[in-house]
Amino acid sequence: MQRVLFHHDASPASRSRLSALAECGLRVTIVPAADRAGLERALPDTEVLWHVLVPVTAEMIDRAPRLVLVQKIGVGVNTIDLEACKLRGIAVCNMPGTNSRAVAELALALMLAVLRRLPILDRATRDGRGWALPDALPDRFGELAGRRVGLLGMGAVPRLLAPVLTAMGAEAVYWSRTAKPDAPARYMPLDELLATSEVVSLHLPLVPDTRRLLSAERIARMKPGAILINTARGALVDEAALVAALTRGHLAGAGLDVFEQEPLPSDHPLLALEQVVVTPHLAWLTPETLERSFAVAAENCRRLRAGEPLLHRVA
Repeated sequence: MQRVLFHHDASPASRSRLSALAECGLRVTIVPAADRAGLERALPDTEVLWHVLVPVTAEMIDRAPRLVLVQKIGVGVNTIDLEACKLRGIAVCNMPGTNSRAVAELALALMLAVLRRLPILDRATRDGRGWALPDALPDRFGELAGRRVGLLGMGAVPRLLAPVLTAMGAEAVYWSRTAKPDAPARYMPLDELLATSEVVSLHLPLVPDTRRLLSAERIARMKPGAILINTARGALVDEAALVAALTRGHLAGAGLDVFEQEPLPSDHPLLALEQVVVTPHLAWLTPETLERSFAVAAENCRRLRAGEPLLHRVA
């Protein structure tokens, strides 16, 4: 039996699905993200690590002498020490596309939630204040139709999102480090996109060139009253500059699933801003995503045993 460590929290349905993989020759040990002691116990016997969010450090790799594959459940590998894996000859794979639909849908949901101030309305209605809201609040509502939505990146997620935005009456434009001739949106230089988009949505990997791409200077260039959506990586944005832009009213709101520090500290200034909608880095997380992801991960385990080329190997 191939020994696999799934380092993430697992629902009852996921536990059942993972247990059934024993039929495929996989013995999957589930260690919740916060269970450090469980991780220490599991690493020495682990041959394949199914990695989600907790960083795979050189120290972790040293504690796993049998490890031969780190399989990212998702796309971004910035949380994996690739150099340490390379030194040990450990393969690293990801799975582009498995979570794209879920992320695209949550990005859209965050746009609508910020534009319609859904958290404010939800709390007020639950508290019995829903029919006695300030008269000025509707002035802060908005529709996607008629707005320009600037997508930073043109990978799998924005390719799904752009046609939906167009169908809803928005104008979808994009910027990426290289123009894509087959993109379902119009290319626009970054500074022009930021200056003219009412909604800016981030869909980029975190690499040295994109870290804090939305710097204080670029946030200042954004169109007054715009909203920012981030379902990619928190460190793409200068969070202090974002807080300042929201506080002074230069930006009208933000919908954020990712943050520079995760979990987000309870005293983080973003949490004090009612025009900000936050979710805990779960844009990718749906039963459908997990079903697709487990299928790819199990297939790579089979290929590893058979000596066949691995799917989506990045290192």
